[in-house]
Order: sequence, then structure tokens, then C-alpha cells
Amino acid sequence: MTQLTGQERATYVQNMFTRIARRYDLMNRLMTGFQDVRWRRLVIQLAGLKPNASMLDLGAGTGDLAREALRQFPATRVAAADFTLEMMRAGQRLARLDFSAADALHLPFANASFDASVSGFLMRNVIDLHKVLEEQYRVLKRGGRIVILDTTRPKKNILSPFIWIHMHFIIPTLGRLISGESDAYNYLPDTTENFVTAEKMSALMAAVGFKKVGFERLMFGTIAIHWAEK
Repeated sequence: MTQLTGQERATYVQNMFTRIARRYDLMNRLMTGFQDVRWRRLVIQLAGLKPNASMLDLGAGTGDLAREALRQFPATRVAAADFTLEMMRAGQRLARLDFSAADALHLPFANASFDASVSGFLMRNVIDLHKVLEEQYRVLKRGGRIVILDTTRPKKNILSPFIWIHMHFIIPTLGRLISGESDAYNYLPDTTENFVTAEKMSALMAAVGFKKVGFERLMFGTIAIHWAEK
């Protein structure tokens, strides 16, 4: 799947998420041993939200990060943006959120609209990382924070064989059993192994203009949380 580029890849990703929307959250919990719940809490903490802050949940999916922000900071004004209708429909069944149909490459928001922009497992799916980072930089207010939760290319270590088995056997098997879509869950290890390293993502963020860039690896180096400030 990673050989697809441009609009062909964007269409593939949109169709894939349409098919797995109903079981998406359950699969995330099972694949990560429910660790993704803790990671999302950390993302919101790192966003540095203040009372009545505005936050963009980009590539929101079913709105997990948006709901977590409202749980921690009920007065936050949250916009949940995604380009897959079925994911947003699944999210609306869980909570009333302000969903917006949006392409991450061309956000329908004015300059300096948000105090924070967060995303969960969006960046490895986009066709132009630089453009998506530029768009988030544009819509953030000065001093606003970006926080990115995503997979990252793992470094070789003693656990590498076990990580390979988890990604190439356990995840696709779970995907087939839970969602009936093993193909979609072959996409996850494929994109993880071919995605940029955490160091490269940090360099891209800095190149766009972000300051105070940092990251932390999680789950044996297969997940990273990145943060920075405009």
C-alpha cells in the first residue's frame, strides 16, 4: 500500500477508514493493550490547554482526542476535523461533537484560529507531511502548541522479532476477526515500517517553523508523541 502516491493513496486511505469505522476504536484498544487511552490523555496534557481554549483535533476519526480534551477541560472549544464521513458518523454516536469535513492539506479554518492542534495516527496516512504541518502552523495562534501521536519506524533491537510478529501476524489476525478487514490491518505495519523516524518528524516540524520541538517514544519504539510550539 505504501507504493501508492498522491490522490490514489488518499482515495485508498479514505475508503479503508470508511470500511473499518464501526470497529476502529475497539481495534485501537486491542492492538495497543488499551495503552492508546493513556497516550491520548498525555496528548491533551501536552497541548497545554487553558480555560476556554480552542483546539483542533485533526484527522479526528471518531473524536477520541476531542472527547478526552472535553473530559479534562470541559470549557474547551473543540473542532474535530476528518475527511472520512463514516468515521465522523461513528463518532457522533458516541458524543455530540463539532465535526468538520476537512482535508488536512487544505484546512477550512482562518489563520490563527486555534490555541492547540492535536492529531492521533493521522500523519502516516497523509500524502504530504510538510503541507499538513504548514497548515497546522497557519491555523495556530502565536504560542499555540501542536501535539502529534503516531507510529514511528522502530529501531532494530533485541525485541525486533517480537515486534515484527505483533505487527505482521497478531494485528492482521485481530483485524480479520474483529472488523473483517485484514487488508486494512496489513496497512498498519506496512506504513509504520515505511514512515519517517521520530527524528525526521522533528526535523520536519522545525523546518516549518515550530520551536521547542520534542518527542518521546512509546511501546517499544513503535509509537511516538511529538510536541512543539508556534
